[in-house]
This record gives sequence, structure tokens and C-alpha cells, in this order.
Amino acid sequence: MKSPLNSPHLLTSYLKRYWYLYVVAIMFITIANITQSYFPKVLGDFTDHLQQRNITESAIVRYSLLLLFIGVFYGVLFGFGQYMVMRLGRQFEFFTRRRLFRHFTTLSENYYSKHGVGELLSYVMNDVTSVRESISQGINHTTNAVILIISVIVMMSISSIPFYLILISIAPLLAIPWVVVFFGPRIRNRSKKVQEALAKMTESAEEQFGGIRVTKKFAVEEIMRNRFGQTVDRIRDNQLQLVRISSLFQALLPFLGALSLIVTIVLGGYLTIRQHITLGNFVSLTLYLRMIVNPLQQIGNVINTMQRSRASLERINNLLAVKPDIRDAEQAKPLDLSSAGIRIRNLTFSYPDSNKEALRDINIDVPPGKTLGIIGKTGSGKTTLVKLLLRIYDPPEGTVLIGGQDIREVTLESLRSQIAYVPQDGFLFSTTIRDNIAFYNRASEMSAVETAAKQAQIYDNVIEFPDQFETKLGERGITLSGGQRQRTSLARGFIKNAPILILDDSVSAVDAVTETKIIENVRLVRKDKTTIIIAHRISALKHADEIIVLDEGRIVQRGTHQQLLAEDGLYASLYSIQEEGTRYAEGK
Repeated sequence: MKSPLNSPHLLTSYLKRYWYLYVVAIMFITIANITQSYFPKVLGDFTDHLQQRNITESAIVRYSLLLLFIGVFYGVLFGFGQYMVMRLGRQFEFFTRRRLFRHFTTLSENYYSKHGVGELLSYVMNDVTSVRESISQGINHTTNAVILIISVIVMMSISSIPFYLILISIAPLLAIPWVVVFFGPRIRNRSKKVQEALAKMTESAEEQFGGIRVTKKFAVEEIMRNRFGQTVDRIRDNQLQLVRISSLFQALLPFLGALSLIVTIVLGGYLTIRQHITLGNFVSLTLYLRMIVNPLQQIGNVINTMQRSRASLERINNLLAVKPDIRDAEQAKPLDLSSAGIRIRNLTFSYPDSNKEALRDINIDVPPGKTLGIIGKTGSGKTTLVKLLLRIYDPPEGTVLIGGQDIREVTLESLRSQIAYVPQDGFLFSTTIRDNIAFYNRASEMSAVETAAKQAQIYDNVIEFPDQFETKLGERGITLSGGQRQRTSLARGFIKNAPILILDDSVSAVDAVTETKIIENVRLVRKDKTTIIIAHRISALKHADEIIVLDEGRIVQRGTHQQLLAEDGLYASLYSIQEEGTRYAEGK
């Protein structure tokens, strides 16, 4: 089904799609309130008959049944109308959260580097809930209040109550528009500050929970409490500012209603004593004005809620207006990478908002089915190169080609679906080991999952668990050790069996023996398929057809393992240091 929220203007597009359901709900509420407005008139007529002492038992029964009918009819219609509006509000919440998550998946890494997880969660939780409450309670209460007030005024006008008495009685209510105009923008601005403070608090909480183990190991709980407390204090200050002005606003409207009721009692009571109006008219007028007080309070609540939600809606619309940095070109075409080589020509790249060049004048050729090894110091640009191959960031036009095609001109789906990337951190999801390995294709056969686990040297560890491959992992795979997480992530790369495999320091957390077995499996499994291995340990990539050495974003050496050892350069130095460390560890 086509989403009603493809437009970035969420509320407008949603209301346009479901306007007819809202009309039906409003009709139910309208008819219910018109019916309710007859209640004071019926009671006033009954009072007049009672005062004139000509009331009969049949009249009492008739008035009682009429009041019962009004109550039941109002309850049924208002209940249906309220249910429809509330249901539509929950549906809006559902669609909006799906729409936001879909939008999140299109945004680039550059966006996430500037916005924390907590801030994004605040959009999904706090802002969406605020808007949903406004369209649910807002439509319910506004329709209920407006229609009831209009109905009451009409009923008073067509009754025998003098018009001047009605006008004087409702005079205090005429100040309401000025009160709304004065307080509305101020409530909205303060609400926006509250929502922004909530986003900061959520971001801080997410960070604190994520790093709770580090906090405990360093015994800095007090520092973390103080840091989180600062964000809570900021919310408290903003909330108190909002509460002060909201409370004053919400108190003013019922006060005007109460003032109107006081005028009615004083003036109406005087006119009743003087017999200018009947006792029934006085009772009706009093009840009519009493009925207005509650809707006025509802209007105050609605305006308050809508001003708050307007700030949230503005934040959501601004988020949806953000265009992804990385997206398909208009003429982008899918590309088959099954027999495609990689060519990088004169690549120079700097990260957004940075003047420093992360890569400079990079030239690489990887023929189809060959293995490229990349080594270098930390920060030399190894992972940056991989990000450009995957178009996590866009390389300069014409600098990165796969199969002779500029990767900026191919679809992102065809590019990334044919590259298996295994990062160093080995992120795992809070689901089963099987689902984590078969992440790319959850329909994978169990035999394929087991084969990938064996290739990644994680199979023996998995079968030791009581539930084996159905073992549920904790958040981010915390159930497993660092080496087990990395090997599970490696199995996820193997099972994809993609034309291009990129291992980004993916065996750094395993011992030398396990590393040797994994690399041997890579050589066997990836025969005649393109593989790029990034590593700090030379043992992980010395079998590569070509090895490039990066230093400060430049290629300073290239060649086979033997060729590079024969040169007096960074590669030979690294090899010497690592070999010395190995001999020392072995006690030689």
C-alpha cells in the first residue's frame, strides 16, 4: 500500500488522505453535542411546569425519558466519534514512525556523525507522540467545545431568554481571542526549547547506558551522574518556564467562563426576583453558561497542546526535508560486479567540513578475481578508501571505477548488494546467532549458515551453547567475547558470497593460530573472486597478489610480500617489528 506520508509535510498529507473519516467522526461528535444542548431547555421547561404546579405523573415520566434519551444518544454518538479520531491518531503515529525510520535509512554517515542516536530517538518517541496527541485530543476537544458552545448560544437565542441578558452574560468570553493570540506563540517557542532539551537528554542517556561498563570499571559513576544531571536540570528549567505560561493561559479561560457564570447568576437572579424572566429561564441560562465553562477549559488545553505539538511537527518536517548526501544519480543504472575489476585513478579526498586531505593521489588496479592487501599506520586512510568504494562518502567524479563504470553512476543497491564488507568492530544485533550470520538473507539454509560459521572458525564455539545457533545475543552481541563477535561478523560476510569481499581489519581480535586458519579459508573460498584485505598484521595479507602501503593518505609502497620485504621502507619496518614481537612472545 502506498504510504500516505510520502510528502515531507506529514500532517497535511495525512489529513488529506483520511479527511472523509475525520468528517464522519466530527459529524458524530457534532450531532452528539447538538443533542446535549437540549438538556438545559428540557430541564428549564420542567422547572416552569413544576413552579406552576401543573405537572403530572405522565409529564414527569415524559421529561425523564427525554433526558434519558438525550444522555444515551449523546454517549453513543460521542463515543463512536471519539473512537474514530483516536484510532486515526494512533494510525498517524504508526505511519510516521515507519516514515521516519525509512528516512533514517537513506541518510548518509555524514549526517549520523553530527547527530547522536538519542537525538534521533527523540524524534521517533517524543515528537511523534506530541503530534499524535494534538490531532487526537485536538480534534475531539475542539469539535466538542466549539459545537457545544455554538449549540448553547443558538439554543439561548431561540429561547424566551432576553437577548440583552444573553449578550451581557457572554461578554467576558469575548476576551478569549485576545488571550489566545497573546499566549499562543510564547507557548510554542517554549515548547520547542523543551523538545530540544528532551532530545539532548535522550542522547545523553543513550551514551551513558552504552558506556555503563566503562563507567563502572573506572569508578566514575559520580561524574556520569553529574553529567546526566546537567541535561535533566536543563529540561527542568525549560519545563518550568513552559508550565508557568501554560498554567496561566489554562487558568484564564475557565476564569472568563466563571466570570460569565457569576454575571449570569447575579443579573439573572435579580431579573428572576423582579419576575422579568421565569425561574425556568434562569435555570436554563445558568445551565447553558455552566455547560460553556468546561468546553472553554478544553479549548485552553487544546491550544496549549497544539502549540507544543506545532514545535514537534516543525522539528519532524525539518528532519524529513533533509536530503541524503549520497543518493542515486538520475541516470543511475544497476551494475553486475561478478567479473568486474576495480580501478582507482588520481583519487584525492577530504571529509566534509575538513580541510585536511584524508587520501591524496591514489592509483590502484585490482583485476577481477585478485586479492589486494592494504596496510598502514592508524589514520593512514585505509578505512576511508573502503568507505569510498562503498559510497558511504562520494568520491570525486571519475576517480573510482568498477567494471569500467564510475560508481557514482551506478545504483547504490546494485553496488552495495554485491560487496560483502566486514568491519573491525563486528556489530551484532540483539537476535539469534543464526539471524546475525544470515543477516543479508534470512531465508538462508541452515547448512549455509553452518558452512559460513566453519569458514570463520566460530562453529565450534557456537555448538557449545545450549541453544547453539538459536542462542539469543544481548545488546550489540554482548553475550559473545570480542573475538567471537568478530568471527560471527566474518561469517556474515562469507555467507553473502559476494563478487567483492572487503575485510577491514576483521581478524584483529583473534589469536595467530585462528587467524591463519581464517586466512587460509579466505584463500580457498575466495578463489577467482575479488578480495580486499585491510590489516595491521602482515600475516593476514602477505598472500595477496598486490599489497599497498598507505602513510598519511598516500601510497608509499606497493608490490608483493617478497618485493616489499626486499625494499627498505615502512613495510619491512612493520614486518621486522611484528616478527620481533612474535619471537619474544614465543620465548625465542
